[in-house]
Amino acid sequence: MTRYLIRRLLSAFTIILMVSLVTFLIFFAVPSNPAVLACGKACNPGRILEIKHSLGLDKSLFTQYFEFLKGVFAGRTIGDGATAVQCPAPCLGISFHDDSNVYQTLMNRLPADISLAFGAAVAFLITGVGLGILAAIRKGKLVDKVAVGLAMVGISLPIYFLALVLQYFFVDKWQLLPTPNYSPISQGFGQWFQGLLLPWASLTIGFLAYYTRLTRSSMLETLGEDFIRTARAKGLGQRTLIFKHALRAAITPIVTIFGMDFATLVGGSAVITESVFGIPGIGQLAVNAVENVDLPVIMATTLFAAVAVVLANVVVDVVYGIIDPRVRLA
Repeated sequence: MTRYLIRRLLSAFTIILMVSLVTFLIFFAVPSNPAVLACGKACNPGRILEIKHSLGLDKSLFTQYFEFLKGVFAGRTIGDGATAVQCPAPCLGISFHDDSNVYQTLMNRLPADISLAFGAAVAFLITGVGLGILAAIRKGKLVDKVAVGLAMVGISLPIYFLALVLQYFFVDKWQLLPTPNYSPISQGFGQWFQGLLLPWASLTIGFLAYYTRLTRSSMLETLGEDFIRTARAKGLGQRTLIFKHALRAAITPIVTIFGMDFATLVGGSAVITESVFGIPGIGQLAVNAVENVDLPVIMATTLFAAVAVVLANVVVDVVYGIIDPRVRLA
């Protein structure tokens, strides 16, 4: 297991380096002159040259990328002279928009993203897998039809529409819940929980459909396997048959999808939900950075999302190794 884990970590580190290189080239090599973007609207040629020199944009791309990597691991000094700014490791740059430390800004936004992703993931995983199992063992019956029908309804409802509908009924009309907002859990569990209930519900309904359908199809395929028929012929109990044998064999695709979904949620893919409910997460940060053409922040959020997905792949591979030891030999 240790060798398997080391191989996966080395592979993940290589992929992250490649992603960082591609991301750097996209945001600093493709634009004709990033210094113009950093300068803003009120610029003159002299000011542009000054910014280009202070940001190191007059150096070769290889040197710029090396300094970027050095900043990630050891920190770096951005600019020179009176305008020099110390950026401690891990340094992802300084915002063009407000001169803030990009890494610190990401870390300030991360708790909101983790709170949103964790609550929604727990809800849609447990509910979706549960409904999928129930639909599979009651194939063709009313429970199966209702579960599949609810899944189709969930797929057809856009999150931005669903979020507004939920907020209208539960907050504005019935006044059952307070206006959704993000409050750190350190300020009180109740306030944190109530403020995220509707955002969690919006994400859960959207993802629930996929997990119900995926679990149902995977369980139906597994329940038709020979080893399940053999176990049933030997008189194995229904609960043991479903949860110890069938679910363990059917859970592999669910683990894969869940790992990717959770990583993308943490990486800021819940941008619509964050925007509708005003949650200060990484997705909202990315939108603001695009509006302000803030290259360091755009690059950092892109890189953060990519790293989250790569690390999620590692975790999924480790879980595979636990579920099925044969995977470790691959």
